Amino acid sequence: MHSIYPAAPADDTAQWNLGPVIQALRSSREDKHKIRHNGRVRELPSREALTTIVNGLSAALFPTHYGRPNLTDESIDYFVGDTLNTTLNRLSEQVRRGLLFSVPAGDEGDGASDDAALAQQARDITRAFAASLPDIRALLVSDVQAAYAGDPAATSVAEIMLCYPGTIAILYHRLAHRLHALGAPFLARLIADIAHTLTGIDIHPGAHIGASFFIDHGTGVVIGETAIIGQRVRLYQAVTLGAKRFPADASGALIKGTPRHPIVEDDVVIYAGATVLGRITIGAGSTIGGNVWLTQSVPPESNVSQAQMRND
Repeated sequence: MHSIYPAAPADDTAQWNLGPVIQALRSSREDKHKIRHNGRVRELPSREALTTIVNGLSAALFPTHYGRPNLTDESIDYFVGDTLNTTLNRLSEQVRRGLLFSVPAGDEGDGASDDAALAQQARDITRAFAASLPDIRALLVSDVQAAYAGDPAATSVAEIMLCYPGTIAILYHRLAHRLHALGAPFLARLIADIAHTLTGIDIHPGAHIGASFFIDHGTGVVIGETAIIGQRVRLYQAVTLGAKRFPADASGALIKGTPRHPIVEDDVVIYAGATVLGRITIGAGSTIGGNVWLTQSVPPESNVSQAQMRND
């Protein structure tokens, strides 16, 4: 049987004159356009491994929904224990890789001892993360219950957990936020980006989000790094909780980590397409209408509509 593809020449690099290209790329990597952290080649965390890890954590948290639907009372604890043991071992290695990019410039340590210290730090972070899983599950249950109570189209908890992009996004966020708080921000950001790819919902892992959080429909929602969201808050599609401006230092470089995103208090509803910018406060019990552009604080129990914003 003949191949439909032509035979490759004996020396592909000669055919394409790749010698100078390869040399120029090496020069770019090693000298002209070097962007390596601290100037060294490092192991990057793996998106594929992190996807497997989040799937394993999801299965451990909700075994019959995200693990195996045929689990019994006799087998479920064994499944959870085995899944967690495997998943946490994988997570510890990815945390270690992420920590390599947290080492300040000029502070690479002395090789083997530095690597051992990072591995131990990764194990400590992973152990603390594991201890927090029951609390994370409690938050996620409150989120699922909020979705069921807040959406008349929801027919079951299973539908919400398997079919709602907002539920998937907040599951990833709860895990990523905990890793971010424990000192693994690079890894947390990668997990958040995987969720963004899956759902179209972009939540920075630094954002603080209270219990019973519900994102309905979800596509296009953006929640910035320093946003603080209270309990029983509901967002609809295309809502942005963003920054109004980005302060810079004397050299013109952006100042990192300053509070620049909104504070949304308890029991707030923000409808589709609303844009809320800056370190402003949306008072408890308020309703922000669709397509509103809001850059000033509003008191509790406010009702803000697009017409009101045009009049202002």
